[in-house]
Amino acid sequence: MRLTFTIQRFNPEVDSIPHPQEIRLDVGRGMTVLDALIRIKNECDGSLALRYSCRSAICGSCAMTVNGSEKLACRTSLRKELERHGHITVAPLRNLPVIKDLVVDMASFWGKIRDVHPWLVSAARHAPEGVPAQTKARDDANPEFHNVDACIMCGACVAACTVHEVSKGFAGPAALAKADRFLSDPRESPSSIRARLSALQDEHGIWDCTRCNFCVEVCPKDVKPMEAIIRLRRASLEQGFTTAGGARHIVGFTELVEQQGRLNEAIMPLKVVGFAPQGISRIMPLGIKMFLKGKVPNPFGHALPGLSQLQAFIRRVRRAGPLV
Repeated sequence: MRLTFTIQRFNPEVDSIPHPQEIRLDVGRGMTVLDALIRIKNECDGSLALRYSCRSAICGSCAMTVNGSEKLACRTSLRKELERHGHITVAPLRNLPVIKDLVVDMASFWGKIRDVHPWLVSAARHAPEGVPAQTKARDDANPEFHNVDACIMCGACVAACTVHEVSKGFAGPAALAKADRFLSDPRESPSSIRARLSALQDEHGIWDCTRCNFCVEVCPKDVKPMEAIIRLRRASLEQGFTTAGGARHIVGFTELVEQQGRLNEAIMPLKVVGFAPQGISRIMPLGIKMFLKGKVPNPFGHALPGLSQLQAFIRRVRRAGPLV
């Protein structure tokens, strides 16, 4: 079967902007996108730049955008893509600078990984002579890493991240999942855990995630980075980090529901920005619009029926863990 591939090309030496190029190739059954790209490079256009190594979905080198979705080219079937989309369009990963054609600069990606200190910081422990302290500590525990250690650092989650698209400073799903892996390690010292969580409270940290779930959808190893971010948020609340806007939103939301049995949309913005004059002036136009739209509950209205049962339920849930 002869198939037309639309490939985004960009050579910084001669091009000012990327442009699509159509290349026709005879393909066989069972071929992957990477198989086709290698043949295109070898048989049609040797100037095509792409990155690959293991060809077995292990190294993550061949991550790219195929028909608008981030995928590993080595495990993406041409037949399935053609059946689903009717065409094959290949482009480099989004949200990362393009070096040439399908090759992107991963420097910012690795920088974010380094920023979360991806190594173990253990407390000093006493161990028998000749037995490493960390090994002994692990024998006494059964850590649950929630599969975050399966990450192959392909960068697909960062390319799909809607927050990273508008805020390049965002730590990103891969780095935050890596941070969660060390919080789950029993060898990590309590002081280090608190330090890690404290560093993630600032702008571009865990509270910037909008929970769009795209990182989970594109991850080729089922790491579920968004779930790791949720675990980091829970751990932050357990450690008492409640000053970030996202944390104040969660705490304020649960407080209002517990007190009134429903969300009071007039008070909720105040729970997030506080009562500082600057914050109040910023949300005042929103408050007026909410009032005109009937979004402000009557402060003199009757309490909702079943409020006491709801409050008892929330107290039981809170004893089991933070509400996130």
